[in-house]
Amino acid sequence: MNFFKTFLASFLALFVFTGVSFVFMIILLFALGSEEKVVITSNSVLQLKLDAQITEQEIDDPFSGMPIFGSGIQKIGLLNLKETIRHAKSDPKIKGIFLNVSYPMAGFSTIEEIRASLLDFRESGKWVVAYADVMSEPAYYLATAADKVYLNPEGEVEFNGLTVEVTFFKKLFDKLEIKPEIFRVGDFKSAVEPFMLEKMSNENKLQLSELINSIYDHVLTGVSEARNIPLDRLRDMSDNMTVRNSALAVEHGLVDDLMYYDEVLAELRERLALEENARIKFVARKKYSKSIQTKQSGADEVAVIVADGTIMPGKSSEGIIGGETIAEEIRKARLNKKVKAIVIRVNSPGGAFQASDIMWREVKLATKVKPVIASMSDYAASGGYYLAMAADTIVAQPHTITGSIGIFSVLFDASGFLGNKLGITFDEVNTGKYGELVTISRPLTQAEKDVWQNRTEEIYETFTGKAAEGRGMPQDELKKVASGRVWSGSQAKDRGLVDILGGYGDAISVAAQAAGLDDYTVKQYPVQKPFFEQFMEQLTENTKTKALKEELGEHYHLYQQGLKLKELYGVQARMPFQLTIQ
Repeated sequence: MNFFKTFLASFLALFVFTGVSFVFMIILLFALGSEEKVVITSNSVLQLKLDAQITEQEIDDPFSGMPIFGSGIQKIGLLNLKETIRHAKSDPKIKGIFLNVSYPMAGFSTIEEIRASLLDFRESGKWVVAYADVMSEPAYYLATAADKVYLNPEGEVEFNGLTVEVTFFKKLFDKLEIKPEIFRVGDFKSAVEPFMLEKMSNENKLQLSELINSIYDHVLTGVSEARNIPLDRLRDMSDNMTVRNSALAVEHGLVDDLMYYDEVLAELRERLALEENARIKFVARKKYSKSIQTKQSGADEVAVIVADGTIMPGKSSEGIIGGETIAEEIRKARLNKKVKAIVIRVNSPGGAFQASDIMWREVKLATKVKPVIASMSDYAASGGYYLAMAADTIVAQPHTITGSIGIFSVLFDASGFLGNKLGITFDEVNTGKYGELVTISRPLTQAEKDVWQNRTEEIYETFTGKAAEGRGMPQDELKKVASGRVWSGSQAKDRGLVDILGGYGDAISVAAQAAGLDDYTVKQYPVQKPFFEQFMEQLTENTKTKALKEELGEHYHLYQQGLKLKELYGVQARMPFQLTIQ
């Protein structure tokens, strides 16, 4: 009898718990999915806090603000941010922009896009004020778009040039008895150098040095124009790290004044004609963007297809350009009669060759029926350049890292590690002299290595041939600027790899003009998934990640590195390094 009482009590408790959980989930979904009605009042200030990861498209995180479930990393969509600033420019209720930025997670081309939007905002006669406790080099470059740049009295500005650091794994692989088997074409295709060398090759040092100097020259030119400081003086200040504290930043004209936060607020009240200690009506970026009512300005459409991340076969996901997904989006835009022009927005260091080629084919087909313009962001290198090279016009920022027209293939022979470290050995029989061409259990035979090298060289010929066709130059001429070498946007334009130096807005204008459009609507693709679908996917992914972290503990980072190595298997059209400019 007691058994049945206990059983029924437990069953009832489980039933009640399930019911309450279900109701809670419905309420949670409703709360997360409901759209907040935003009303902007007069004399407001748009506050832009940009210490975040800035991606191309705005990706709504269903778990935003929920530390238990969310990633904790704030993300801002560049194209959405630019539209927000553009709208604020003509909004009479917005009097100015208060910019807070110290460490934006973005490349210089993204920074340039935001900076251009702020400068355009100021053309309305409205003001932009920038303030931070500290400013990294990209943050300071962005802040120079403001009317006034203020710094905390005990803060600092980083102004000492750019650095690129490459991590090498050869000694680690030697200790683990793992041997990379590498096949490449191009002296500058140095993506595999970290696996085979202990320091940079001379070719890699040359291209990186010229690349960051080209980027930094443009940065210094922009700062010189904004702060009215001679370019030579700025270069000397940077080379010698003259500005080592906040007082020197004011003395040398990098910032306008040193203020604590309350003093900056007092300055803003003066601009807004408010009484002392009156509340300033700040409007957060995300809240303000919800107040914008998108108007359909015309039946004709310019379709913007956003390709952001590493190129891989299959479907797209966050940080991954799925060749199948993007090819389908380009195909749909080509067949859609409302779409009169296409802009391919590329932010990618490259990836899988075949996926790049599949997308290239759709771009090629689209150019036969309507204008296709490529707009390059921080990266459009290797496979990223492959995606753009068939477009009618290529637009890149001076800072864009592009080119890297080259191919490599890499496999890892882990037989020494498996046999000597773990005691695992393998054997095989074959029907011919060629065995499994993708294997970690043994070294490749010379015949198999020849297959890989020949295939890599064949694909390089394909890549350079199609690039030459797209750029309207002989293949031999194209090869002179290929060989896997990366270029800045400015360098690429000088060498015929890029047509126009400019940003996203310039690409839209070129597309509209090419299609003869005056009245048109701009739409982004792929369209973001419905809220509930995002919620369930994010919930599943977070649960999986949490379980892996708990299971692997401190070794979780090794698992992540293994996934990255897995992406490198096979033939790759990828930038020759993972570049972080500091």
